[in-house]
Amino acid sequence: MIYVYNFVKKCLMKKIGFTLIIALVLSACGSSKKAVVTTTTTTVTEVETEPVEKIIKDTIAAVQPANTIKEVVKKEVEVVIEEEKVPQLELFNHSGWDQLLKKHVTTDGRVNYEGFRNDKGILRDYITSLGANMPTEIWSKEDKLAYWMNAYNAMTVDLIVRNLPLKSIKDIDKPWDQRLWKLGSKWYNLNEVEHKILRKMGDARIHFGINCASFSCPPLLNDAFSSKTVEAQLDALARTFVNDTKRNQISENNIKISKIFSWFGKDFKTDGSLIDFLNRYSETTISNKARKSYMDYDWTLNN
Repeated sequence: MIYVYNFVKKCLMKKIGFTLIIALVLSACGSSKKAVVTTTTTTVTEVETEPVEKIIKDTIAAVQPANTIKEVVKKEVEVVIEEEKVPQLELFNHSGWDQLLKKHVTTDGRVNYEGFRNDKGILRDYITSLGANMPTEIWSKEDKLAYWMNAYNAMTVDLIVRNLPLKSIKDIDKPWDQRLWKLGSKWYNLNEVEHKILRKMGDARIHFGINCASFSCPPLLNDAFSSKTVEAQLDALARTFVNDTKRNQISENNIKISKIFSWFGKDFKTDGSLIDFLNRYSETTISNKARKSYMDYDWTLNN
């Protein structure tokens, strides 16, 4: 009996037609009793927990239990169970970019741009694959975050590779405005990816995930982002950056912090003050009255 109960409840919650459920139960039970059931083709759309249980109990009570119920519903129950076991699939495979990062980026974020130049064919194949598989409305936020942050970082590396040798990304003429990468039917630049897409996703931690090829930027992660790991990766990057004394100097009453927190100040104040944001990740609790100043920004290439 419990198998029928669970199966019917599952069907109702999945919005399966109620007539189909009744027919299945009646057929399965093979009851000798006459049961009068008013049929309807209306699909169950919204059912609260208590009515669902009442409907199931009333339905089961209307028929004679039989020893064959378990066999009849077993296949359907197994289908439901298997559906729940299916893992969330990555909507884009970033393994190509991941392999390049592991090969050419150290664990502390130093980048071997000459190595990337030697593998520029692989790098550009990855960017081409991004263009052939643009995010759609069915993608989760995590999939979109992973896609666009990986895209930004790969495009930044490609920009540097195209302009080697150089000492700073700022030696390139308008580096963030160059539309060099075609994704879908549109040519993108770094400014558009950062300001029109990533920042509008409402997660300030993206500033610790995207890299501007400079020493004062958050270090480039030598793992690709993925939908399954992006939350943990962004939290770890935020914590690492905030507590990095080369980029932020924090004490209870005085903070000298990265200019990132000035340039994108409003992004860090969507859920409280800047101090509130910093205190989520800082190993030192900062007073709300702490004096604030900003570090000089080193645009030297992070090679």
